[in-house]
Amino acid sequence: MAEKKTKGLERFPTSFSLLKYFTKGSLHYFVFAALFAGLVSFMDLLNPKIIGYVVDTVLQDETSSMPAFFNAFVESIGGREFIRQNLWVTAVCVLIVACFGALFRYLFRISNAKGAETLVKRMRDTLYEQITHLPFSWHGENKTGDIIQRCTSDVDAVKNFLSEQLTSLFRVVVMIILSLFFMSRIHPTLTIFAFLFVPVIVGYSFFFHKRIGKAFRHADEEEGKLSAIAQENLTGVRVVRAFGRESYERERFETQNHSYTNMWIRLMLLMTAFWSSNDFICGAQVLTVTAIGAVFCVRGEMSAGDLVTFISYNSMLSWPVRSLGRMISNLSRASVAIERIRYIMNGEIETEPAVSREADYHQDITFDHVSFTYENGSDEILQDVNFTVKAGTTVGILGGTGSGKSTLMYLLDRLYDLPEGSGRILIGDTDIKDINREELRKHIGMVLQEPYLFSRTLSENIKIASPESGMKEIRNAARLASLDESIERFHEGYETYVGERGVTLSGGQKQRAAIAQMLIRKPPVMIFDDSLSAVDAETDAKIRRALHENTGDATVIIIAHRLTTIMHADDIVVLDQGRVVQEGTHEQLLEDTDGIYRKIYDLQMRQE
Repeated sequence: MAEKKTKGLERFPTSFSLLKYFTKGSLHYFVFAALFAGLVSFMDLLNPKIIGYVVDTVLQDETSSMPAFFNAFVESIGGREFIRQNLWVTAVCVLIVACFGALFRYLFRISNAKGAETLVKRMRDTLYEQITHLPFSWHGENKTGDIIQRCTSDVDAVKNFLSEQLTSLFRVVVMIILSLFFMSRIHPTLTIFAFLFVPVIVGYSFFFHKRIGKAFRHADEEEGKLSAIAQENLTGVRVVRAFGRESYERERFETQNHSYTNMWIRLMLLMTAFWSSNDFICGAQVLTVTAIGAVFCVRGEMSAGDLVTFISYNSMLSWPVRSLGRMISNLSRASVAIERIRYIMNGEIETEPAVSREADYHQDITFDHVSFTYENGSDEILQDVNFTVKAGTTVGILGGTGSGKSTLMYLLDRLYDLPEGSGRILIGDTDIKDINREELRKHIGMVLQEPYLFSRTLSENIKIASPESGMKEIRNAARLASLDESIERFHEGYETYVGERGVTLSGGQKQRAAIAQMLIRKPPVMIFDDSLSAVDAETDAKIRRALHENTGDATVIIIAHRLTTIMHADDIVVLDQGRVVQEGTHEQLLEDTDGIYRKIYDLQMRQE
């Protein structure tokens, strides 16, 4: 996906601002998780201290290094002799500490899980809401497969980092600080040797951070391309089969999959180098501490209990230090993911006027000197288009491919907005820019050139724009669209399940189902964008006759290439290279023997 800089001020200027927004409603869970993680660390650090006390102070009568309040407590229960005679007390203390550790660990996991799932739900809901409000042009520029990948894999990457890494940060910090504190109380010199390895591990983790992040970005981009190819082929399987392109598409998929695989192999080689060096340095740290500690013990500078306790704390230190390295590497993956999500969240959604106006949709529709160029286009699609659609009439629009017929309807429905100084589109005396989009689209029914049906039953697809409609309304809409006879031949009738994009239906059946979708709403403005191209001439005539008899006072705009579809319209507009070159009734346009309309008429009538 080619990411573009958004115009104006970004809604989320930094990744942190986006994370702050996403964590609303789940932040308190993560705070509790961090708190319980710290308590788990504290409990884990107590047991080595208790064991070291028993080995040195109780069994070997050495001076206690425990705090004064602990020594006072021991004396109150009978002193060292009592513990020596009742070592089960030590076991009970260790068990109690372990139970508290297990409780805090349980609370940590519960809080963390609730925070993670609440976060993911908010992210998915927000992304879906954002995507549904992004302009039609944005969806045309970005591939569906890549958008899906950002909303799934990248969301999971952010969730995993926050729930598995960031919430453990407090625990890691507590472990490092307390381990170093307890170790320094046992032997300050040996603690320095243990600590010397920490900056090395953190330093080389940051060294790998940028490289890993760049590799993850490339891997994500390759995965997005792979997802896009798979999505396109699964939804367009009929086209692939019809043209015998299975081998070509398989090779295309395999080529991209090979590129994606190689990218991950390079990434894994980088990660392997990172983790191998991590393991080596941590192993060297443990070996160094053990060897030097043994020397100090032989010299009498440390007791055996202190050495056992020190090594226990050192192992607890090496784990969080390694975790710190893992956090830094995972931060690379998460930062790439949040940036890819931020691209979607910073997309400019469709904005509505501060004060929207209401329009009477039973008035004339005027295209007032309309000019338009697509954002990625170089040539004007529409050039000073100027005509009026009289209220309650049927208007046909004719023109060659690329003449701007569909663009006119996209502009009327505000799927694209007219730039300033490019003319106006009026309903009565109201500029459509001043009308709320949702309100406008409720009153304008449009059957697109390429109808889209969802993976639902036929009845559910027909009433998708009018969920409250019953079977009577569904059957009536199907009858007007000349779809009822086809449905009756289906084994399941109106409960026939259609595949994705209506793949189980013929082209004509899909178009008629889309027409029924629009007719069931009975909007005051109806647009048919070449939506009868896949039906035969007899069905075309039947649908037009039904529309003429049942649309009442609705304004109907029909875009077509077949003259028989529009020849009975009240007015016909002919476009050529984005300009209105002819306008009039069928009879008036035929009188111009040199006009485009007459030439098309002669050609089509000769063919018929």
